Amino acid sequence: MLASFSAFFRRGRKRERVHRSSSAGLLQALRHQSPSVHRITYSVAANFIANVLLAIGAAPATVDIVGEADPFAPIAGGLLVNLGTPTPAQRAASQEAVFAANEAGAPWVLDPVAIGALPVRTALAEHLTHRSPFPVSGNASEVSALPGVDGGGKGVEATGSTDAAVSVAIALVEELGTAAAVSGPEDLITDGEQALRVANGDVLLTKVTGGGCAVAALIAAFASVRGEASLLEAVAATHVVYGIAAEQAVAQTSGPGYFAVRLRDALHAVSTPDVIVAERVRTETIPFADGRFFASS
Repeated sequence: MLASFSAFFRRGRKRERVHRSSSAGLLQALRHQSPSVHRITYSVAANFIANVLLAIGAAPATVDIVGEADPFAPIAGGLLVNLGTPTPAQRAASQEAVFAANEAGAPWVLDPVAIGALPVRTALAEHLTHRSPFPVSGNASEVSALPGVDGGGKGVEATGSTDAAVSVAIALVEELGTAAAVSGPEDLITDGEQALRVANGDVLLTKVTGGGCAVAALIAAFASVRGEASLLEAVAATHVVYGIAAEQAVAQTSGPGYFAVRLRDALHAVSTPDVIVAERVRTETIPFADGRFFASS
């Protein structure tokens, strides 16, 4: 299964660099198609994540019990598996939903919340990582903990930088044939062919419960409408649009309380011209395992 999905992913990947218009185009596609996002997620932030999806134009659905996760996964446009509160029922439903999504060719996103420090979710994350996530999304310490090279984070907070996670992220995507999105002051996104830095965003995202988890749910939405766009473009578009909305929200408030509300308003209102003007993406200069480099742009 892993080999077949890796091959599918690489055949569908565009080799050219991401164009600045792709984020705006994918936002337009999401608004037009209003994809359903199947969520097995962090109970503490479930309401916030659902409202973020609704604000951008997607349709959230929480189906997290065994016997329902399997038949629903192929119906949804994309699947989010968030390990924030991995109850026994959620753990079983996650595996059921991932299997069904893979069988249907539907994109699914793994958000390995707080792995490395906590044994139950770490074991589940390592198992799911080898079930072809489209992509893995987390902070630096979470992503670093997946291959077992780091001690993991403190709860849901990052203890590592995106710079420290570069080599780990590249090793991960080259092994699994997927992509990795690492959140930080500048988000790192790589698919093993390119590595991008997205500078859009604001530190207040780290002061809202679910502020980081929501981006993984949005990735599932953008990935489900990507059409001919590459997975890298879909993931980058997510970080760009979410980051621009955060910048617009913080311009209207100075604290996390109102920011959480303004963020949803901004996600609802952000336009394709906003994205074209405000997008801040550059190609990172980093070495890949086979000696290739990509120069900054």
